[in-house]
Amino acid sequence: MPSVSHRGAIHLGLDVHKDSISVAVLEPDREAAEVDKIFHDEYSVRRLIARFPEPRNLRACYEAGPTGYDLHRLLATIGVPCDVVAPSLIPKAPGDRVKTDRRDCRRLARLHRAGELVAIRVPTLEEEAVRDLCRARGDMVEDRTRARHRLSKFLLRHGRIYREGRAWTMRHEQWLVTQHSTTGPCSPPTTTTGGSSRPGTPQSPPWRRISFRTSPPIPSGSRSVASPPTGG
Repeated sequence: MPSVSHRGAIHLGLDVHKDSISVAVLEPDREAAEVDKIFHDEYSVRRLIARFPEPRNLRACYEAGPTGYDLHRLLATIGVPCDVVAPSLIPKAPGDRVKTDRRDCRRLARLHRAGELVAIRVPTLEEEAVRDLCRARGDMVEDRTRARHRLSKFLLRHGRIYREGRAWTMRHEQWLVTQHSTTGPCSPPTTTTGGSSRPGTPQSPPWRRISFRTSPPIPSGSRSVASPPTGG
């Protein structure tokens, strides 16, 4: 989305954080912006906008980040045009590595007035909900893959190798629940997710409920022979 310069408007550069917003107010006929800091909630934002006689003469902007698009939607309901800008496309002077809230919001206001910022497209609520669902599913798949790898490598270190087909099938999961440790010092902590046994409650897969049981401690000075794996 191409940037647009608004020389006759009042520009608000917003440096947004979880609990605070640093606001740089750049008047049309001034080169230096005044900086204020407000709490990050709807009441404080509305009180800030109420300080200006005509909200439609304001031009606000802030960097896209973890705080999302709620601030953009709030300003839109008040009648304040707001751009969410791409952080990677903000011009930076060579060697300028000092970052403070006051410097960042002033730079946003100045660059926004000069038309040097690139705004991103803000998704609708429906689009954002679908995006969150897809990302949540992707995160869960990655978590499951990491858990499977940890369990596979642990079993491999202890010589428990499944050779009866593909891993992570129903047959493989049935083999997993038969595995138990016979050496106390090498036994891992119980890997279980708990859960309720009430009807209709989703249960975790068997490989998540494995409890590696241990035999009694072996007396010092005696030789021990570990029993062979019970499956596979």
